[in-house]
Amino acid sequence: MDKRELGAFLRSRRERLRPGDVGLPSGPRRRTPGLRREEVAVLAHISTEYYVRLEQGRAPRPSGEVLAGIADALRLTGVETDHLHVLAGTAPSRVRLHSRDVRPSILALLRRLPQTAGFVVSATFEVLAWNDLAAALMEDFAELAPRDRNLARRAFLGPASTGGTLYGVSDPAEFRQHVVMELRSTLARYPSDPAVTGLVDELRQASTEFARLWERHDVQAAATLTKTFRHPVVGEIAVDCDSLALTDRDQHLVLYSAPPGSPAAEALALLNVLGADYVKASKPT
Repeated sequence: MDKRELGAFLRSRRERLRPGDVGLPSGPRRRTPGLRREEVAVLAHISTEYYVRLEQGRAPRPSGEVLAGIADALRLTGVETDHLHVLAGTAPSRVRLHSRDVRPSILALLRRLPQTAGFVVSATFEVLAWNDLAAALMEDFAELAPRDRNLARRAFLGPASTGGTLYGVSDPAEFRQHVVMELRSTLARYPSDPAVTGLVDELRQASTEFARLWERHDVQAAATLTKTFRHPVVGEIAVDCDSLALTDRDQHLVLYSAPPGSPAAEALALLNVLGADYVKASKPT
């Protein structure tokens, strides 16, 4: 049970609600943002004292029934409810370290994908495996040290953090929000993994934008269905984006593809022929 994070998460969810969201009158003398603690306690059918202690990180582990009541009172989504159980220590336990080994079958699949850029990312956004088209579309990750293959680090500490590009994608701010939400969930699952805690600490200290987004305690990222790249060789490419969860390793297989016959499909086909070496040589120095 992570009492400090649990309390902060409950407080952030309480403060985002308004009385009208849960059928309560606003009243003329309301000073605190969101709901009052006693209002949440009433809605959750628990004592105000116990709820206050939960937010202050002083309460013992709540039962599943209590968590269900709190989740309902705070109007938590399914993802937020899962996160609540992880913080409370009532979710199924995971191994101490997050996995960075990619299944051989996934590596073989990446090589066989036709006209699709694919790569695998760890729970900390490290690119673990990729195919040739992904290297041509984004970057030849083979030339980078593992530390520099981390998309979270690149998004907040790389060129994109100072007005540069993140592989030319059109939504760098949206991607940064996604990264923060995912990393908060990752930290809850692996609170003693030094690779996870070290990355979060590094980003919080080095990036004011990351620190600002981190304090929002959001954990549910919207699905990205399409993504637009502004590529230095073939121009703008709007691709379909699919992220498939590899649950046994807590990884994601990300696929960028395009409908057959579309301009984007033709651009991907051209990149597939040119390869990453040609793209690298064509970039301005």
